[in-house]
Amino acid sequence: MQNAKNILSDLQNGIIHPVYFLSGEEAYFIDEIADYIEDNILEESERGFNQMVLYGRDVTIDDIVGNAKRYPMMADRQVVIVKEAQDLSRTIDKLASYVENPQPSTVLVICYKYKKLDKRKGLAKALKKSGVHYENKKLYDNQVGEWLRDLLSKKGYKMNPKAAHILVEYLGTDLSKVNNEVNKLMLILPQGSEITSEAIEENIGISKDFNNFELRKAVGERDIVKAQRISQYFTQNPKDNPLVLTISSLYGFFSNLLKYHGLPQKDKGSVAKALGVNPYFVGEYTTAARQYPMKHVSAVIALLREADVKSKGVGASAFATPDLLKELLVKIMG
Repeated sequence: MQNAKNILSDLQNGIIHPVYFLSGEEAYFIDEIADYIEDNILEESERGFNQMVLYGRDVTIDDIVGNAKRYPMMADRQVVIVKEAQDLSRTIDKLASYVENPQPSTVLVICYKYKKLDKRKGLAKALKKSGVHYENKKLYDNQVGEWLRDLLSKKGYKMNPKAAHILVEYLGTDLSKVNNEVNKLMLILPQGSEITSEAIEENIGISKDFNNFELRKAVGERDIVKAQRISQYFTQNPKDNPLVLTISSLYGFFSNLLKYHGLPQKDKGSVAKALGVNPYFVGEYTTAARQYPMKHVSAVIALLREADVKSKGVGASAFATPDLLKELLVKIMG
């Protein structure tokens, strides 16, 4: 299976296959490939008669095959794009017979989001011979930051690791959502500029001082005053700062800190690779390791697991929940 970059590169170089089956958990890359085909394979004058967009909920496999077997009109090829094809998951394997012998003048694109093909069945096997089968997985938090900076670089912008981390912390790993917010920033900021945490705060509304990134840093430095100040802000703005996500963020930090203690080599490159973080953040683990010995880190992880259960309503009243983070921080840094 090819990755998205290779598929796009082939398309840009005129290497076009008769069938593209795009599947997996991350919709952004599926849309990126499908949109490129929709916008670039045919000339604008050819699209009226030779480009069709179908939706899985409205068609059957027979409908798709029927459209794919048509001949193009006054053009060398036609394009048939099936969006939301996951709605056809129960019958999708019936497409195998067409994929085994596709119409050479048709480019058939199947957008099968959030699902995977059973590789033991006929369609997956047919795609190996006669088509392109692209399948992806959700990116991890640290991978989203790298993807974001790479995306911005191609468009003539920069973003420092801290700003990227804050954006991902707030928006999560949904690349389409992150991309939409970044596009808003690019409309405001001139090309060639650096997207900073201040620009994010001003234009997206994510506080550069009161977020999970700053809380982790304060906890790592054992700065009790700063951590409680952020905790108070979170309590006053619970919708923007869900407790479950805050505890998850702290859990990830201390889990990495436990790994850090066990590393034989603690130079920046080795730590960054072992923990799967940007080298920019290695200093935070070095600082935190001086504040929290391994035994203390293990105790903190136990506290976070207990708090996670309580934050979800198990063993804690709704009345006590707002104070849960404050009490947790006291136990961690006490």
